[in-house]
Amino acid sequence: MTQETAHYFDWAATAPADPAILQNALNRTIEAYGNPSSAHKAGLTAKRLLDKARQQCADALGVQPSQLIFTSGGTEADHIPLLSVLTRPGKGTIIASAIEHPALREQCAQLAKLGYTVDFVAPDKDGFIRPEAVAQKITGDTLFVTVMAVNNETGCVQDIAAIADAITQTSAGKRRPHFHTDCVQAVGKIPLDITHKGIDSAAFSAHKICGPRGIGLLYLAKPVQPFLVGGGQEQRIRSGTENVFGALALADCLRRYGGTGNQTQAALTRAFVQKLSAINGCSLVPACRTESACSDRFSPFIVQAAFRGIPGNVMVRALDEKGFCISTGSACSAKKQSRPVLQAMGVGRDIQDTAVRFSFGPLTTEQGMDELLAAVQDVCARFAR
Repeated sequence: MTQETAHYFDWAATAPADPAILQNALNRTIEAYGNPSSAHKAGLTAKRLLDKARQQCADALGVQPSQLIFTSGGTEADHIPLLSVLTRPGKGTIIASAIEHPALREQCAQLAKLGYTVDFVAPDKDGFIRPEAVAQKITGDTLFVTVMAVNNETGCVQDIAAIADAITQTSAGKRRPHFHTDCVQAVGKIPLDITHKGIDSAAFSAHKICGPRGIGLLYLAKPVQPFLVGGGQEQRIRSGTENVFGALALADCLRRYGGTGNQTQAALTRAFVQKLSAINGCSLVPACRTESACSDRFSPFIVQAAFRGIPGNVMVRALDEKGFCISTGSACSAKKQSRPVLQAMGVGRDIQDTAVRFSFGPLTTEQGMDELLAAVQDVCARFAR
């Protein structure tokens, strides 16, 4: 582990890649250089590697290989099922949680411009989406519902199984909308069962679990009609020449890092939260994060906190100068001043402006977290003078 990796606390943005996994995938694809869609030996060799990677991913997720589509990342894995509504006649309603990743939140806004009704479900003050709140939004013309499994800013774990059940019960006797869940921050971090009846699709991304950027995975319980079409690769769901290198690396990352979470990290994070909350001027976001009864409702890999009088971007820069990497929230929204997730939770502007995110991964150590705490305390003391 390098010093930089030891002081890297922005794993939710991207995880440092596993060099051995990437090198192995590269070596195999250098030898298997053919196009998987070609009928000659070179193409068939590449196709066998792609099929093996798909089977390995299926085994890791407990699904059938035919239910998995390789994509260019989590964003595309979110977009394919969402944009399938464009292939249906007429318009309808799309329901999304107000705490979705920009990949879904912003795409829903684009669909609203095309005449679709987009209805956002507000979380409670702690950032959780209640199943009954989702059910209350469903109408006869609801086409699509999306609620992320783990929020990328607060770490709130949503009960997607209960939400799926609520959608099914509310839709009894009428057309049931498609239910999608973004699992990018969930896989390898929390126990996850995407085979629960009523979960129609789920999105994953390799670079959150030590894989390369530019490769993702879409789970489909049943095929959808894609809006974007082309050469018909990936069961005609996602056209384009397949990224065999990325698929192989993703498969190995799921096998190595895609388990049901890390109890050691959970213990480290509980201690980190208690020490962090003791720093003068610190507020955990949401505040219930400090309650022991709530610890299982949050991913142990993401912690958000605000520091009175210190703008979030200032804290990020101050820690960066000390060699620590953190962020103010989603990397996809890093240049924007607004904090839609915190706004949806009803968090005050002062907290929104001063909130930062600490996120952890397989290489995070207790010593590194203690050094981060000392650095944060030093920054706070400097601004308090």
